[in-house]
Amino acid sequence: MSTERWILAAAILCSLGVTTTGAVDAPRSPSGIDLVGIDHSIKPGDDFDGYANENWRKTAVIPADRSSTGVFLHVFEKAEKRNAELIKTIAASKAPAGTSQRKIADYYAAFMDTASIEKHGLAPLQPQLGAIAAITTKAALATQLGAELRADVDPINATNFSTEHLFGLFVTQGLEDPSRSMPYLLQGGLGMPNRDYYLDTDKDMAGFRSQYQVYIATQLKNAGIADADEKAKAVFDLEIKIAKAQESLVDSEDVHKANNPWALTDFASKAPGLDWAIYFKAAGLDTQKQIVVWQPAAITAESALVASEPLDTWKAYLTFHTINHVASLLPKAYADASFEFYSHALQGTPKQSERWKRALGAVNRDLGDAVGQLYVKQYFPASSKIEVQQMVNNILAAFDSRVDELTWMTPSTKAKAKAKIATTHVGVGYPETWRNYADLTIKADDPVGNHLRAEQHEYQHQKAKLDAPVDRNEWWMTPQTVNAVNLPLQNALNFPAAILEAPFFDPKADPAANYGSIGAVIGHEISHSFDNTGAEFDANGKLANWWTPADQAHFKAATQKLVTQYSAYEALPGLHINGQQTLGENIADVSGLTVAYIAYHKSLRGKPAPVIDGLTGDQRFFLAFAQSWREKTRDAAMRAQVISDGHAPGNFRAQTVRNIDAWYDAFAPKPDEKLYLAPDDRVRIW
Repeated sequence: MSTERWILAAAILCSLGVTTTGAVDAPRSPSGIDLVGIDHSIKPGDDFDGYANENWRKTAVIPADRSSTGVFLHVFEKAEKRNAELIKTIAASKAPAGTSQRKIADYYAAFMDTASIEKHGLAPLQPQLGAIAAITTKAALATQLGAELRADVDPINATNFSTEHLFGLFVTQGLEDPSRSMPYLLQGGLGMPNRDYYLDTDKDMAGFRSQYQVYIATQLKNAGIADADEKAKAVFDLEIKIAKAQESLVDSEDVHKANNPWALTDFASKAPGLDWAIYFKAAGLDTQKQIVVWQPAAITAESALVASEPLDTWKAYLTFHTINHVASLLPKAYADASFEFYSHALQGTPKQSERWKRALGAVNRDLGDAVGQLYVKQYFPASSKIEVQQMVNNILAAFDSRVDELTWMTPSTKAKAKAKIATTHVGVGYPETWRNYADLTIKADDPVGNHLRAEQHEYQHQKAKLDAPVDRNEWWMTPQTVNAVNLPLQNALNFPAAILEAPFFDPKADPAANYGSIGAVIGHEISHSFDNTGAEFDANGKLANWWTPADQAHFKAATQKLVTQYSAYEALPGLHINGQQTLGENIADVSGLTVAYIAYHKSLRGKPAPVIDGLTGDQRFFLAFAQSWREKTRDAAMRAQVISDGHAPGNFRAQTVRNIDAWYDAFAPKPDEKLYLAPDDRVRIW
């Protein structure tokens, strides 16, 4: 569930929105529930997250190199350990040159060779830095900006995008013509997580702005650049102007505002300031007939800044971002400064992760499918794939039956919804076709070059889709990713192998625990096809209104009740959840939990669920759900999530149960308890 500032991805890639920032393992009973973690002094009706998780939270310790800890991260660390074992085996095997195994081993070795990194200094960046220094005209600036355009979508945090580049490219099916792929141009250009960090008057944000300007100067000084403080101020002031030009996350999630196909010849008049002909030629997009502009006002305003701001300011901006983009791959002074600002200051993480962990993350980022192919062969049995596929089928059937039962929806809209369910493509474990890295050069002594070449390789892969048939089976996550994703334009779901592990999924576990955890995840992703964004797309992935006016009005009224419900939650003193910003994910949580519950009961085939550990089947189902979302988070990271993410923090997601009638039967909350909602106030969407 999707936030990188790839705003387009925020609207059309809907992932679980988890972050791999720390882990804690808890003992599970035969029921699949952590009984020790339950705090019986808290009434379920006052705080179901607290009831399910507070005893765990009291003793949970956030690792020094993490910004949070929780169940998702227990599963992540299992995958991380497996990846480390794979790479150790690959390195020992001395695989032949040119093979994927050799590329993985060489990439990892280059990242770990700190002595060579210190020796080379900024030398790996000299071609880019030299090109920037040689800019003497705005035409040359346009060439440089175009050459730096990249495509880089991260569905784990899909509301974020590549901030080091003024604009970003996304390639996927056309909104109105799903039969062919289209290039989408997105706003960009910020070094902090999003525009709010530049514009919010909150004292914490003002502090971040001061630290960021110091950080810019630090990296310029590390590079030996003269007048670093003055240039840092100029860069920061430029980014303030870029932030003011950008559209908000909420506006960017509205696909109707984003459907703006411009002919290449339109850019000069609609967004004057940047020499677009030069820009698109340098970006390799000059042969395209149209480009969809996702945030037209932002693209126009940012283009104007290219003309209005001094050339020296742009050169300082490009120099800083060229360094910042690969700071973790540069000598220790650069990497430490980057950690101190982005992880310590912005996320509250006290200690940098061990280098081998960072190396694994880098390998998985740039050679994800190569690692994933080995991962599933070693760690994902066919039996797990079959069982999860059956669960997916059961939950899709439950959603279908739920549509039949909706009293507010007209037959014509129901028929369209059921057609969409029937054509949903589900990928479990791994993709049907693997990425090919044969033409990607990886060297054992060039970590910066390896990453930059991998980015260029990804960019060329994305551009190639513009001239090829649409692949509706394309995956947007690697198998070793602990997450899941819905792809509304493809009408498809991906459930990577790494999340299909205990406690989310355990073939030996009681069905209540499996349906309450991985079942709710599956239901969540299915429901994204029918959230406030997914419901805008038909069974073919086309942006089309398939609702009657009355049905659409009912749907929107119900979703606004959910906006109000979540906007009342206070994450930190004075900092409330943005119910509109998190709406799509909250719809998916409510609807996903609803259909997972229905599917769980259908799996019982009419038999009563056994009582295990003193818990009924329904109690185990809802506890498994709440314990899946348990987390303990540093305040800085919590603030960053609330401001920048389309997902509510886990403790609020666990409270989703208050909208489910069966939870009231299972735990008997009283009307005077905090979570209690009268039947008419419970949000029922699907």
